Amino acid sequence: MSFRIGNGFDLHRLQEGLPLILGGVNIPHAKGSVAHSDGDVVTHAIIDALLGAASLGDIGCLFPPSDESIKGIDSMEMLSQVVAMLAENGYSICNVDATIVCEAPKLSPHYQSMKERLSAILKVSANDVSIKAKTAERLGDIGNGLAIAAYAVSLIERKP
Repeated sequence: MSFRIGNGFDLHRLQEGLPLILGGVNIPHAKGSVAHSDGDVVTHAIIDALLGAASLGDIGCLFPPSDESIKGIDSMEMLSQVVAMLAENGYSICNVDATIVCEAPKLSPHYQSMKERLSAILKVSANDVSIKAKTAERLGDIGNGLAIAAYAVSLIERKP
């Protein structure tokens, strides 16, 4: 077997009145992500981690913000397409690990829902999806509640 590791990152500005979707879950909050898609930074970081591990490009190449036909696209649909691409190239997903960086809202009550939603699309056990959150200690745009970010790593394998 051949194992490959990838990492991903995403960052979006936050704005009042928009939905906050993380890991495919709508999180109650006054602010949401400004984006061409639904702005799900967790799923976007995971997508880039998977694409990077398989050397299949990045999210901006596959789903360019200049493509008006995908404006508002559900990130779960994007992830589903990426999982299919990996399978077509002989890869299966071992696990993903994501860290969300924001000051608010408190995300730990939503970890399990995110893990379940993501694992269903990734075709792995919820135990193979790790979600956690950190604050920016009130520093910078994230710390001032103006932005949200996520980091992700993935492990994939190709069977001979």
